[in-house]
Amino acid sequence: MNVDTTLSSAASSAPECIWDVGAELGEGALWDPTSGVVRFVDIKGRRIHRCAADGGARRSWDAPGQPGFVVPASGGGLVCALEDGLYRFDEADGAFALLRKIEDELPGNRFNDGHVDARGNLWFGSMDDGQAAPTGALYRLDRHGLLARADAGYVITNGPAISPDGKTLYHTDTPLRRVYAFDLREDGSLAAKRVFLQLPETSRPDGMAVDADGHLWIALFGAGRIERYTAAGRLVGSVRFPCTNITKLAFGGADLRTVYVTTAWKGLSPEERARQPLAGGLFAFRSPTPGLPQVPFALG
Repeated sequence: MNVDTTLSSAASSAPECIWDVGAELGEGALWDPTSGVVRFVDIKGRRIHRCAADGGARRSWDAPGQPGFVVPASGGGLVCALEDGLYRFDEADGAFALLRKIEDELPGNRFNDGHVDARGNLWFGSMDDGQAAPTGALYRLDRHGLLARADAGYVITNGPAISPDGKTLYHTDTPLRRVYAFDLREDGSLAAKRVFLQLPETSRPDGMAVDADGHLWIALFGAGRIERYTAAGRLVGSVRFPCTNITKLAFGGADLRTVYVTTAWKGLSPEERARQPLAGGLFAFRSPTPGLPQVPFALG
């Protein structure tokens, strides 16, 4: 790993907890530019959350399973991943309607993170809920409803994120502390898998996002910070938090310079939770660099 000796904060304001929601395993922060809200999930708490850009106008819904992520769909509505597949979720009545089953043959798996690319395709990963077996995979679901298993052999999938030119996809196996890069072809297939980063023992990469400059921002579970890397893998900035388990980030707001961050209290001892009262909260800070525009899943 290359480190810039002039390393500085990647934030132009300190992280602020805008919703002390107390998520056991907060994940999947996502800005919805159409409605101007932030959505995220609590996987282990089995809840879906939504708030305004400033953390107000809060709503929460119970889920019938562990929600890995929730994304807006074209034409309105939301798509949510539960343990056994993808569901349409209706915020009006809190109902879940099955879209398709996935991985019926792996009842010990669940889904963990999702990303919609610039063409409206949904990328998402599965993982062993026991966090031990390499039964996880990376999937791509396109606008025509074609599901492809793009890669496999993961214990805990995280990421995925895509470069501004749409030619590189990043994906993570958290226990290995490894971030992979792939060539993303025009037809949506992946090639040339390679190790983009091998992080040290103390840094477990979780959710990721790419900014308009092509820098990769990585949430580090257990390390209390987000790190920013160039496309060449050089560490150029970091943002520190008052809690250790940082899980996911998303650029949002009208100028895409507000970064929303989910955290978790999962795995903390009672003493650690007492020292980290904001663990599990939704945070926000300002970035000097904007993120990339969010697009809805082109659900066919």
